[in-house]
Amino acid sequence: MADDVAGQFAAATNPRRAERLAGRLAEAAEDFANDHFDDAARILAGIAREAPQVPEVRELLGLVRYRQGRWRPAIRELEAFRQLSNSVEQNAVLADCYRAVGNHTLVDELWQELRDASPDAALVTEGRIVAAGDLADQERLGEAISLLARGWRWPKRPQDHHLRRAYALADLYERAGDLPAARSLFERVASIDPELGDAAVRANALT
Repeated sequence: MADDVAGQFAAATNPRRAERLAGRLAEAAEDFANDHFDDAARILAGIAREAPQVPEVRELLGLVRYRQGRWRPAIRELEAFRQLSNSVEQNAVLADCYRAVGNHTLVDELWQELRDASPDAALVTEGRIVAAGDLADQERLGEAISLLARGWRWPKRPQDHHLRRAYALADLYERAGDLPAARSLFERVASIDPELGDAAVRANALT
């Protein structure tokens, strides 16, 4: 447990209780890592009632709710994390929640904020994928493709976020009827990481 988080628990309660809460947060994090979302949610909800001002608690509870598909509770927790931490780290996840409930305006606002902050290439890519998907949801396929294709090129050593972007772009090309472009990207993704989604199956279906 990081010293700053332990310190925040101590400020919210007392040193002895802070130690207990820190241990419970670690348990919840382990449950989350093992996909035991109900157990993690139960623990985190109790911690959040006792120490609602600790950003890491609200962040993890928001991620748990997101993985449970509980969009509005996830929004509540991730918005709290965003305000408490002044961080854009979970903007892509929060935007995806707003996408799920059809709030296109906030999806775009969160994407613009993340893009302007540019904290990390992988985080920005996730935000870009969500924003493009939201445009596609609105039948704005041309804009969605433009957003994902802008500045795109294959790096020498593709990482997971590069493959995810290429897969998402291939999906949009297929939906727009550009089957050769879609097939080329699906094939490239499958050749680099055969375990990523159904890229190989989709490439073969377009042959």
